[in-house]
Amino acid sequence: MQDSHQETILISKEEEGVRLDTLLARRFPKYSRTYFQFLIEQNSVLSEGQLLKKREKLKEGDEIEICFLLTPEVSLEPENIPLDILYEDEHLLAINKPAGMVVHPAPGHYTGTFANALLYHCKNLEANPGNLRPGIVHRLDKETTGVLLAAKTPEAHQKLVAMFASRSIQKHYLAICIGNPPEGKIEAPIARHPKKRQEMAVSPEGREAISIVRLIEKRGHLSLVEVELITGRTHQIRVHLKHLGHPVLGDPVYGSILTNKKYKIQRQLLHAHRIAFIHPFTSMPISLEAPIPKEFSLV
Repeated sequence: MQDSHQETILISKEEEGVRLDTLLARRFPKYSRTYFQFLIEQNSVLSEGQLLKKREKLKEGDEIEICFLLTPEVSLEPENIPLDILYEDEHLLAINKPAGMVVHPAPGHYTGTFANALLYHCKNLEANPGNLRPGIVHRLDKETTGVLLAAKTPEAHQKLVAMFASRSIQKHYLAICIGNPPEGKIEAPIARHPKKRQEMAVSPEGREAISIVRLIEKRGHLSLVEVELITGRTHQIRVHLKHLGHPVLGDPVYGSILTNKKYKIQRQLLHAHRIAFIHPFTSMPISLEAPIPKEFSLV
């Protein structure tokens, strides 16, 4: 069974003109060319938000994003999981994601995910073999709460993915962090940690990552901040605040274990508070807010 994760690569001069499926099989020799053809057919290989074909020939410097999906022997089943719905119409659905909910199936989490709940809630959604992300257009970490947007149709999925790629969806988060971080723009590229493959880190070789930090309130040795995501890299807010020296309180990976214990916080206090965008079908402005979790009042 293949594992589920994402990788981004840059095409080298030597790889110019090589067929996409062949190129990927050479880059990732533990996977077959057939497997990459499967990923391409599942719309899981993109360049700048655009879908690619297996015979595509790329140019030096092209950035390719690959989502390694689980292979078809793992199926996604609808599950009747209650959803806290913030907004719904025939095209879109937005929920207030609780802490502890995984967005889509991955090794160790094949059931109980938002994708399982979405498949049950939206009867017209189909889980094609190997595609364990029907309707999923972005994700929140398991312990992060707040607004999570999903598509109810293939057309809506395509439009929302393009909107996230073009940065036309505004994303505002709230976080309680350790210390008092400076306000302003953080421009610090993010890449996989060179040794800890499950973690991300600021790196000059990383992908562009931009966050804007605004201080809302100081609470002694803690701060409540709003962070606007301009880009959407994996763990971006958590990595950027750690980079500033002010990690998110409760973060078990990038935070302070001693401070987390002191405040008896069991998860990172990071909340996707608001999303705003122009509806891709009605052209109406949409602004959605998720109530602030009770843990934010305990510190």
